[in-house]
Order: sequence, then structure tokens, then C-alpha cells
Amino acid sequence: MQNLLTAVLIASAFVSLNARAGDLIEVYQQALANDAVYASARASQAAGRERVAQGKAGLLPTVGLSGSMVRNDQSASPFNEGAVVTQNGVTGVVRGSGAALNTSQYTLALSQPLFRWDRWQSYEQSKLQQAIAEAQFAQAQQDLITRVSQAYFDVLGAQDTLESTRAQKTATTEQLASAKRNFEVGTQTITDTHEAQAAYDLVVAQEFAAVNDLENKQSALQAIIGATPASLATLKAGVALASPQPALIAPWVASAENQNYGVVVSQLSLELAKRDIARQRAGHYPTLDLVASSTYNKVGGQSAQSGSATNNAVGVQWSVPIFGGFAVTSRVRESIALEERARNDLEATRRNAAQSARQSYLGVNSGLAQVKALEAAEISSQSALDSNKLGYQVGVRINIDVLNAQRQLYSTRRDLSRARYDTIMSGLRLKAASGSLREEDLVPVNNLLQK
Repeated sequence: MQNLLTAVLIASAFVSLNARAGDLIEVYQQALANDAVYASARASQAAGRERVAQGKAGLLPTVGLSGSMVRNDQSASPFNEGAVVTQNGVTGVVRGSGAALNTSQYTLALSQPLFRWDRWQSYEQSKLQQAIAEAQFAQAQQDLITRVSQAYFDVLGAQDTLESTRAQKTATTEQLASAKRNFEVGTQTITDTHEAQAAYDLVVAQEFAAVNDLENKQSALQAIIGATPASLATLKAGVALASPQPALIAPWVASAENQNYGVVVSQLSLELAKRDIARQRAGHYPTLDLVASSTYNKVGGQSAQSGSATNNAVGVQWSVPIFGGFAVTSRVRESIALEERARNDLEATRRNAAQSARQSYLGVNSGLAQVKALEAAEISSQSALDSNKLGYQVGVRINIDVLNAQRQLYSTRRDLSRARYDTIMSGLRLKAASGSLREEDLVPVNNLLQK
């Protein structure tokens, strides 16, 4: 029953991977089309591109047409209204008089700013805001590359762990069967059987954990590409990983301090804060506008006021602020404080970028050395296992020695595959930290894979 349940779990872990083989480039293309985080960044970029048009609008003329239509009913009542009077032999009743006036007015007005310093600074800020949106989108592109690559190699690592665990289970099963046979013929004690059984039970538990971890890693990749991942191309056997170029750490750190997209965004944000100080100070400055208007009035009805008239006007309109309750001064102080915060944020971002570049550079070099050492350890572990198996057959080694040698070999293989994946990811993160990671950087990584 236990073996059946294990087989079902393993089958369910791989059922979604049996459709077709996909490499890193194909998975990245799926992420470009389906990743929600990247789509959100793309929409933010599109929104940011509208900032310049909005900022420029404050410097352009505004034209508006307004009008009104009003009906006025006027009436006049004499003091003796309703009285019966006789005049020239004619008798009648005194009535009031009334008139209805229809008034229409249309005004076409134009205003062109001549001097509005705050609007000019807003226009300059809009160009900075657009540049920030572009830099943030470039950062999102780099993040997508690293997220996809990390999720991809996480799945490969989980697959390697499961395959290694299954191989270890097979070997442990054989060792358990051998221990039982030897116990039955009296050449070994029950202790060897118990040790083999304990090792088998442990590897079964590890297999369940490996199946669960694989499904979690697949789910993480699915969240990025928006579909169930196909079977993934794996690293070629004995693949050789390249060292970072240039080989010195200083150029990478210098590039990170100046070209990292996080640093670029912080630099633009600092300039934006400086412009905001000037925009707030414009609250003390006068404003000057060119204004022009054309007004048409028409009055209709039974009145001496009936008729029409057109009035055209052009001139300049100015305003000088005198006192506003210290609001402008307060906003200036606020902008100065925000500018200081932006300056410190830039320094923190620059230091973090440099630190990330150093860590990634050291991670690549350390990973290359670790891969080389683990490759040698794999050969040694295989030799040790073969020697222990031979010694067990001739009676100079006990069962636990073989089990330990098997465990050491499969652990070394897992560590080797993980070291290779980590080294590749450190190389991608190094380029991301320096601001030089591009889509084409996935090509040499993809060439290390085989379907």
C-alpha cells in the first residue's frame, strides 16, 4: 500500500510535465505574455508616458466657449390699477403693463500663460516622471528575467532531488533485500536488517517531501507563465560554466553604482525633488497671462433695451501674491526636507547596488570553485560506494557502511546540481545589479540545456 501511494504521488508530480519539453527561452516568452507583474509594469510605463503631455498642457493656451440664455418677464402696475375711469366719453378699467425680454450671451475666451514659473517646473518634472517610468519598466524587465530563471532552475533542482531520492530508494531497497537474505542464511545479524529498514523508511519520507517540493516549485513557475509548465530542458551532463567577464570586481561595482536601474530611479527622484522646491517657491512669484475674449450679447422683446452688441477685448492679466498665511513658506520647507530624503535614498540605493554586485560576483566565483570541488567529490563518492559494496560482499564491510556511502553519493549529486544552478543565477544577478542584464543574456544560459 505504501509503495502504491508513493507511485501515485510521483506520477501526479510529473503528469503536468509530460506534454512537451520547453527550454528557458520558451518559458521566458510565455512569461512575457502572461506574467501579471510584468503586465502591470508595462501599464505603468504607458501611463508614465502621458506625463509630458500633461505637464506641457499648463504652458499652452486654453480656449473656452461659454454662454447663457435668460428670459426676463417684466411687469408694471399703476397705483390705481382696477379703477373705472372715464376719459373723452369712454369708460374703462385701468390695467398694468408688461414686457418679456430674451437675453442671450456668448463668450469666446483665450488665456496664454506668459510667466508662470510653477507650471514650467511642473513641465520639467513631467519629463523626469516619464524617465522614472521608463527606468522602472526596465527594472521590471530585469526582474522578470531573474524571476523566470530562478523559478525554472528551482523546478530543475526539485526534479534532481526527487530523481536522486528515487535512485537512493532503489539502492536502499536492494540493500534491504540483501540484508534480509543474508539474515535468513545466517551470515548477518538482525541489526543489519534493521539498519537497512531504517534507511529505507527514511528515504521514503524524503521522497514524499521531494514530491511536495517539486509541486510547489512548479506552482511558483506556473504563477509566472500563467500555464502549467511543460517538461523542462535540463542541464547538459558535465556542463562547463563560464566565469564573469570582466574578471575583476571593480568594474562590476562601478557599473552597479551608476547604471543599476534602482540607482537611476533614485537619481531621477532626487532631481524631481529639487524641481519641486523651485515649483513651491514659485508661490512667491507674480504671474502674467495674455487674455483675449469676444462677447456677443443679444436682447430680444418689446423693450427699448432690445438689440445686439459684440465686445472684443485683448490684454494682459497679472497677479502679485502678497501674503498667504505662510503656506508657501511651509511647502518650501517641506520640499527641502523631501529633497534631503531623496538624497539619502539615493545613497542607500547606490550602496545596496554595490553590495549586491559584490555578493553576486563572489557568488559566481565561489560557485565555480564549489562545482569543481563537488565534481571531484562525486567521483570520490562513487569510488567509495563501489569499494564498500565490494567490501560488503567479501565480508570486510558491514551493511551500514554501504548505506552511508550511498547516502553520501546521492547527497553529493544533489549538492552539485544545486551549485550549478546557483552559480548560473549568481551570474544573472551580477548583470542585473550592474544594470546590464538583457534578454539576449539568456541565450548562453539556454545553450547549456538539453531537451
